[in-house]
Amino acid sequence: MTEKDKGRRVLIVGGGIGGLAAALALARQGIRVQLLEQAAEIKEIGAGIQLAANAFNALDALGVGEAARRRAVFTDHMTMFDAIDAKEVVRINVGAPYRVRFGNPYAVIHRADIHLSILEAVQDDPLIRFHTNTHVCGLEQDASGVTVTDQHGERYRADAVIGCDGVKSTVREVLIGDDVRVTGHVVYRAVVDVENMPTDLQINAPVVWAGPHCHLVHYPLRGGLQYNLVVTFHSREQEEWGVREGSKAEVLSYFEGIHALPRQMLDRPTSWKRWATADRDPVERWSFGRATLLGDAAHPMTQYVAQGACQALEDAVTLGAAVAASDGDFERAFQRYETARIPRTARVLYSAREMGRIYHAQGVERLVRNSLWTGRTDEGFYDALDWLHGWRAEDCLKV
Repeated sequence: MTEKDKGRRVLIVGGGIGGLAAALALARQGIRVQLLEQAAEIKEIGAGIQLAANAFNALDALGVGEAARRRAVFTDHMTMFDAIDAKEVVRINVGAPYRVRFGNPYAVIHRADIHLSILEAVQDDPLIRFHTNTHVCGLEQDASGVTVTDQHGERYRADAVIGCDGVKSTVREVLIGDDVRVTGHVVYRAVVDVENMPTDLQINAPVVWAGPHCHLVHYPLRGGLQYNLVVTFHSREQEEWGVREGSKAEVLSYFEGIHALPRQMLDRPTSWKRWATADRDPVERWSFGRATLLGDAAHPMTQYVAQGACQALEDAVTLGAAVAASDGDFERAFQRYETARIPRTARVLYSAREMGRIYHAQGVERLVRNSLWTGRTDEGFYDALDWLHGWRAEDCLKV
């Protein structure tokens, strides 16, 4: 660490997976980080997420891959069934052949567990300080740095700022000022204990049941002691982005035509969380001077390719590499970072939108979807996924 490194300071707004990962990527270069989180404590909400090989590559680059592996469930395959007739449409082996191809596993994990795997390393780093109950309200820049103001009027000064504050990012509002795109798709999430999961659905895999204007997903968590349940449907209501308690009656009303095999799991949760989802249209830049964005603040996307957290982790590694390659020039580093990340994250975002359409196909389009994947080999699927799951940290700045 040089004397110049000791003097550099960065503000990170948001203590989710992306914010913690970015803090770790910078602190390991000797940069002092102040992390501003509006919640009362640094923790993660939600249920399970899927981690493809690219996520583990990023976690390894951050030095927390083994901690995440200890908490993850490694799955045998990914499978999609037709939710109308319960017939298997496609099965992709994500065991040993997948690891050989991509160099890392495919796994599922509770959001709190992946968050904790990074948080432990962050808490052990003396260069990272936390400020909770801190809601950022303003951002100013000048030639020598940035100043962030919180709800109490307190001001925080640093060389640069990174907005990791989610879909409704305050930093993005200051820098870009665009609106979220409410999709009209509603996601219900729940976690149930294995004793309450139907025996015939206790499968060691992310399983998708694709139906007309809806789909269901389930997979094991925490060593198979729990199962993550996710159901998605096209809402009949005018939706606004947000999270609230869900209603079993609403869920059941959208899945009346679904086969009894997957439908049985809808009765199992004792409570649901309801997300009205949103994304944003990609932008050509998200860095302005000494300020940039990361994760959902930069490229919020729908869940249909299970890459939201994975892309935030890639962002953090790439941002760290760009800063390391720019000799302390944050403006140049942020430009290099967004040049590498904007085209890739936009492709993932557009792919998620298209996959949502494919999952929710009906009528003849459903029949076409089912026939397209019939008979494809694992290698064929790996080839199709290579651009996404084959990401490597050592190549992260290449465009």
